[in-house]
Amino acid sequence: MANVAKKVSWSGRDRDDEDEEDERAGETTPLLNGTGPGAAGGVRQFTPSFLRIGQLSNVDLNEDIRELETELPRQHPNEIPHNEKLLSLKYESLDYDNSENQLFLEEERRINHTAFRTVEIKRWVICAMIGILTGLVACFIDIVVENLAGLKYRVVKGNIDKFTEKGGLSFSLLLWATLNASVVMVGSMIVAFIEPVAAGSGIPQIKCYLNGVKIPHVVRLKTLVIKVCGVILSVVGGLAVGKEGPMIHSGAVIAAGISQGRSTSLKRDFKIFEYFRRDTEKRDFVSAGAAAGVSAAFGAPVGGVLFSLEEGASFWNQFLTWRIFFASMISTFTLNSVLSVYHGNAWDLSSPGLINFGRFDNEKMGYTIQEIPIFIFMGVVGGILGALFNALNYWLTMFRIRYIHRPCLQVVEAMLVAAVTATVGFVMIYCSRDCQPIQGSTVAYPLQLFCADGEYNSMATAFFNTPEKSVVNLFHDPPGSYNPMTLGMFTLMYFFLACWTYGLTVSAGVFIPSLLIGAAWGRLFGISLSYLTKGSIWADPGKYALMGAAAQLGGIVRMTLSLTVIMMEATGNVTYGFPIMLVLMTAKIVGDYFVEGLYDMHIQLQSVPFLHWEAPVTSHSLTAREVMSTPVTCLRRIERVGTVVDILSDTTSNHNGFPVVESNPDTTQVAGLRGLILRSQLIVLLKHKVFVERANLSLVQRRLKLKDFRDAYPRFPPIQSIHVSQDERECMIDLSEFMNPSPYTVPQEASLPRVFKLFRALGLRHLVVVDNRNEVVGMVTRKDLARYRLGKEGLEELSLAQT
Repeated sequence: MANVAKKVSWSGRDRDDEDEEDERAGETTPLLNGTGPGAAGGVRQFTPSFLRIGQLSNVDLNEDIRELETELPRQHPNEIPHNEKLLSLKYESLDYDNSENQLFLEEERRINHTAFRTVEIKRWVICAMIGILTGLVACFIDIVVENLAGLKYRVVKGNIDKFTEKGGLSFSLLLWATLNASVVMVGSMIVAFIEPVAAGSGIPQIKCYLNGVKIPHVVRLKTLVIKVCGVILSVVGGLAVGKEGPMIHSGAVIAAGISQGRSTSLKRDFKIFEYFRRDTEKRDFVSAGAAAGVSAAFGAPVGGVLFSLEEGASFWNQFLTWRIFFASMISTFTLNSVLSVYHGNAWDLSSPGLINFGRFDNEKMGYTIQEIPIFIFMGVVGGILGALFNALNYWLTMFRIRYIHRPCLQVVEAMLVAAVTATVGFVMIYCSRDCQPIQGSTVAYPLQLFCADGEYNSMATAFFNTPEKSVVNLFHDPPGSYNPMTLGMFTLMYFFLACWTYGLTVSAGVFIPSLLIGAAWGRLFGISLSYLTKGSIWADPGKYALMGAAAQLGGIVRMTLSLTVIMMEATGNVTYGFPIMLVLMTAKIVGDYFVEGLYDMHIQLQSVPFLHWEAPVTSHSLTAREVMSTPVTCLRRIERVGTVVDILSDTTSNHNGFPVVESNPDTTQVAGLRGLILRSQLIVLLKHKVFVERANLSLVQRRLKLKDFRDAYPRFPPIQSIHVSQDERECMIDLSEFMNPSPYTVPQEASLPRVFKLFRALGLRHLVVVDNRNEVVGMVTRKDLARYRLGKEGLEELSLAQT
């Protein structure tokens, strides 16, 4: 890929001497103009780059085509020198707008009040099932990680203790590094070769899904299995990761599966919940699943609801809030019950989440008015460190997209990181002379190494443990448990390790590493304060560890409201609500000044057409006429089957929505807009052969029900799999009862913010642009709106690439 990097410059300077190349590329590259999410309408000023991109993907990646097909979401841009000013045409939109055709209206009219009540009860039942299953998955992850990590640490500890006496500690290092690398190798292989979308925490992908972008494979059963196994292996493998982030993705997959009443992966249909087989309903359940995941991870049901509201769901209503809260409560309760039974105290519900920060003592841990400026200063530090973390991770991810796109390379990188993490940990423990008495300490695996009898190495409590346990130790170990030098070195090393680890091809979250880095420098800050004020006030370092953890996590992921509540619920202490909120808001404001949050950054790096809450502020000068895609492929109300098949089979135009116009043979009459029909609906019509011969147009076509469309959802067959004979091509198809007769339209003079607001608030996939005679002049899709972004120099228009 290095030659590609040299060949292409993204600045306008090289454009003149590459004009001939551009023209040649233009002949071979299908330009996707027109409607639907395949639309590249408006490649006006970007034509040279766009064609150059097309040329690169044709030339440089012939050998990698097969790999690219398997590596769908994460590594897709690896055929081009990646540039963030691109928008991928690969992503489809979801249909969040119900098609109110005759079939839909007839079904709704048939449903009486009792049937609607039944549907509402089913919704609550599904939310309860989402909560129970998410809780059980969290229990499974927790119990397996605890046992496997415990086994690993006991083996390594035994080995270190043995070789400390005899000499030859390098064997212990080799054992630790080999164990880590081999476990991570398995975890990375299943992700890289079986389901690449299971990499990372999954939060950016779920955020995109709830925004209305169809990320391939994101809510499949296979993804869930790989995610759960992958996260167990990466935590046991000693990487600087947490198991909390992936719980959100797992909850979302569980929700998407249960709400459909069937598994397309297992090819099993349970014939239940058929009413919910459409994108609108599925979306609502997925936001409940994401909230249940947060709730299980942190024991924070309210935090889960707020997370879903703040980070996830782009669409919200009041009834949804209650159902999501219900799913979150059930999830926490399930996890709590099962873990209590597992730990042998069945009636004591004391494990509300995967991570429990432990109780903070109120008397010892109060705060005074003088400490408020100190907390704000910690927020500033957290914001700056978070921005540095994100900036480093950004460049690292760019490097990975360009060069480490083959699965085997990704696995090697993951093994390298695992071995380096073990080596760094070992060297730090070996060099540390920070010894603390074992008496009264709560260390799970105390390593003596070169300390005197009855003492343990305190660097080992941070490195020689799962990250969750290390966080709790930093919060609750008594003052004097850590040497400032130990904390300083640990923060520095762990910061770079966590930054290197996020974005590897393993299932892993960034929550816990962020908390751990923050808790370490926060505790160091507390010790320094107490030293500077001669130990008079503000003595307890645990309090500062908590604030540092909040500041660091807020600086990296930039969540405020939900994170405040999650931290309050996880610590079980409302006293800290105000300081935590101050710290998080400061960290967000400072961090946003430099770079955006980690999740938004990764969404942008994937070139996903993500729609934010508002249109860019300076976009009032643009109108729908300038934004829309043209020309539009329209169908007549009564259309020839051959024409429909040809339009759907046309590989150069991957349109998903077709305006339906009046099929009057009289050309003097205006062909006004009559409705809109989707590709998926046309495919179902062709599959069921709902057409009549030209001579017998008065004959009644075969009646389809909505059930036929729901049974085909969500994986509609491709047009190539539907056989239409030559005779059938001459038949006619009447689209009247299947099209949506009242699609949303805008006049071509409407401003971009107005179009954006309508499109975003209603969750549309297609917005038809009409003139004053109601004739179709263009189509606005997600790509047309997501192209406009506010950059440093004002409004930017991104180029579209078939990556």
